[in-house]
Amino acid sequence: MRYLKWSFWAFLVLILFSFFHYTLPQHDIVRVTSTEIIRLDFNTFNRIFYAQADSGNVDGQNRDVRLINTFQTNKKVMVYRNEDTGFGWPPYFKVDSSNLQTEAQDLISDRSSPQWVSITHYGWRNEFLSIYPNAISVKTVSGPDVRIIPWANIIILLTLAVVLFMLRRMWLQFRERSIDPVLEDVGDATDVARSHATGIWGRLTGWIATWRSKPKR
Repeated sequence: MRYLKWSFWAFLVLILFSFFHYTLPQHDIVRVTSTEIIRLDFNTFNRIFYAQADSGNVDGQNRDVRLINTFQTNKKVMVYRNEDTGFGWPPYFKVDSSNLQTEAQDLISDRSSPQWVSITHYGWRNEFLSIYPNAISVKTVSGPDVRIIPWANIIILLTLAVVLFMLRRMWLQFRERSIDPVLEDVGDATDVARSHATGIWGRLTGWIATWRSKPKR
C-alpha cells in the first residue's frame, strides 16, 4: 500500500512538472538561419501540441505553419513554430505571429558574422511527433554568453507556492475547527457503544451459564 501511495505522488509530481515545463516561458540564445512556411497535417498524437489557427483564420486538419530555423550556442539545430495563441491556452495572448516572422527574417545571420538573439518560447521539440516549441518573442542580445533571468517563471511559481501555502493553512484550520471535533465525538460514541455492548454480552453469557447443570456430588 505504501508503494502505491508513493507511486501516486510521484506520478502527480511528474504531471505537474511536465505541465509547467511545457507551459512556462523559456529563453534560448540562438542564431536565426532562415524562416519558412510549411503545410502541416495534424494527427491524433500531435494535434494537442499546436495552437488554434491564427486570428481570423479557420482551424482544420491541416494548415500552413510558420517556422523559424535556428542554431543554438552549442551548434545544435532548433526549429520553432510561430503561431498565434489568441485568448486560448497557454494565456500568452499572442496575435502578432506575422510581425514576429518579419522580425525573425530581419535577424538572419550566417556563421561568419553571427547575430545572436534571445527567443522566448514555450513547448517542446520532438522530431518523432513533429512538434515544435512556439516562439513568443525575439530580441537581439550582445552575445552567446548572455544569461536571461526567468523573472516571469520566478514570479508565477512564487505566487503559486504562496497560494498553495494559504490553501493548506485554511484546510488545517477548517479540519481543526470542524472535522476533528466531529471525529472525536464519533470516537467517544463508539467507545460508549462498545462498552455498553461488552456489558450486555457479559450479562448474556452469565445468564446462559446458569442454564448449565451443576455437577453432581
